[in-house]
Formats: sequence, C-alpha cells, structure tokens
Amino acid sequence: MINRNHKVFAFIGMFGSGKTEIALNLAIDMKKTYEKVAIADIDVISPYFRTRDERENLKKLGIVPVLPPERFLNADLPIIPPNVGGYIENPEFKTILDVGGNDDGAVVLGSLNNFIKKVDTAVFFVINPYRPFTDSREKIIGHIRRLSDKARTEVSYLVVNPNIMDETTPENILKGEKLVKEVSEELGIPVAFTAVLEKFSDVDTIYEKFLIKRYMKVNF
Repeated sequence: MINRNHKVFAFIGMFGSGKTEIALNLAIDMKKTYEKVAIADIDVISPYFRTRDERENLKKLGIVPVLPPERFLNADLPIIPPNVGGYIENPEFKTILDVGGNDDGAVVLGSLNNFIKKVDTAVFFVINPYRPFTDSREKIIGHIRRLSDKARTEVSYLVVNPNIMDETTPENILKGEKLVKEVSEELGIPVAFTAVLEKFSDVDTIYEKFLIKRYMKVNF
C-alpha cells in the first residue's frame, strides 16, 4: 500500500523498469491531496524517458518540476538541479525523485544523502519482471542489494511493474507479482503496489493496484 505520509519518494531500479512513468503518475496523484508537490528530475543516465519531457503538463497541473537550467535541458550532461536539496528539505512540499537507472543512477541518489537523511524518505525499487535484468529472483535480489549500497540507503518498498508494452495480459501481471512476492518474502521488504494501466482495473492483483496512464512516448 502506498504510504503517503512520507516526505520524499525516491524511485530507483534498473534501466527500463518504468521509474519515470510511475514517478510522474504518483506526482499527479499526490496533487489531488496535497497543495504543494514537486518532482525532481535527477536522471542523468537516460536521454530518452525523463520527467523534463513532461514539464509543461506538470506546470499546468500545479506540480513543480525541478529541472536543470533551461539551456541544459536537452544536453546529455550529468547535471543535478541545484535546488533539489531545497525541495527535499522544504516541509511544505511532498517531493518525488525520479532517479536514473542502474548503478550510476543510484550513485546520484547517494550524492544527496546529506539532504535525504534529514527527512522521512521512502525509497522504492521498481521491478519489471519482464526486463532481461530482472526476470529472475536471483537477478532482482542482486540488483536490489547492489543499488541500495550504491545509493547509501535501504530500499523501503518494492514496486511491481509487470508489463510487456501493448502485449501485456492479466496473466502477465499475476505471474510478475508472484515473482516479486518471492523477493519480498526473502528480503523482508514490503511491496507498496502493483502498477497497471487503467484498462486492467478489473484484474484481481495480489497487491494494491496503482492505476497509471502512459505519459512517455514509448513505454513505461
């Protein structure tokens, strides 16, 4: 279940796991309840699926996109917005961190440790069990342990994101959940939710469903 009482929500995982899509959807969902919501794009790894691409839509919804300076928005440079720390610590804001994939992304999150450790931060490890890096219990556990070490923080929750783009079926969703359930039980890390497209709202999932829309151009 999504505990919305946390101050900061950081999403990490392997490349292509769907972190950005879920972070965007959570920011939009949080805005329904909280007046001040910010989402920080600290993905310095992927030039393709980044929060910055939805910045105008976020602004229209009243969500603050925390981004690199305008002149560097489309540059493939490892730039972390200088005001990220301020939004992390600002008690008036719920702050969501869209972190880059793999080890390098986790290192970026670790570089913000001085800010993160001062507030109630939840770290979500997003798992798409149909990606080649996370298609087995052993692989998933290895990545969780390594990335949490790189990020210098513990993973608070797991997120199941079982999709094969437009080929996803209810059976895929349930099979993916069962795999992540094994990981959760072995590591003692709870599953926060299962992310599914709105068309799967009637599927009976093991975990709480978080219905999402696609905002990225290709896939989440």
